[in-house]
Amino acid sequence: MSIAQSMLPEFDHEMASTRKTLERIPEDRLGYKPDPKSMSLGQLAAHIVEMVGWGTMTLHTESLSMDPGSHTPLVLTSKEQALEEFDKNVHGLRAALSSVTDAEMMKTWALTIGGNTIFSMPRVAVMRTMIMNHIIHHRAQLTVYYRMNGVPVPALYGPSADENSMTASA
Repeated sequence: MSIAQSMLPEFDHEMASTRKTLERIPEDRLGYKPDPKSMSLGQLAAHIVEMVGWGTMTLHTESLSMDPGSHTPLVLTSKEQALEEFDKNVHGLRAALSSVTDAEMMKTWALTIGGNTIFSMPRVAVMRTMIMNHIIHHRAQLTVYYRMNGVPVPALYGPSADENSMTASA
């Protein structure tokens, strides 16, 4: 089994959990920020959606230069838009991951900003850290935003306080 093939079950599980989380975006709270330094709920959800597409780009390029002004972030205006873009990005990344070879997964990939290398590592490590783990991290932040806004938090790795509760009622 190839490296990429071994990642597909995890990918499928995490993308299903991420979609389940994005399905709860409260459209009337896209501008919500728990702190002035925080991303808004809409920015955070858009960032998650975009990161899936970055996985495809990682598998098809050798580097990315994130120079100031070189990236225009996705701006969400609706839950429907988020889900459509997410589904498109998941489809593209799954197709790319399904066909990538072990040799390609072991090629070095780099992120640079202003000509400075932020990191350089094998694509497999980029896929695990900067794509999968990064998505999971921000998805968890989004669930905190949901809790703070009275949006039911989905059960992702087991019950949540809002779904599939395993506690006995008194």
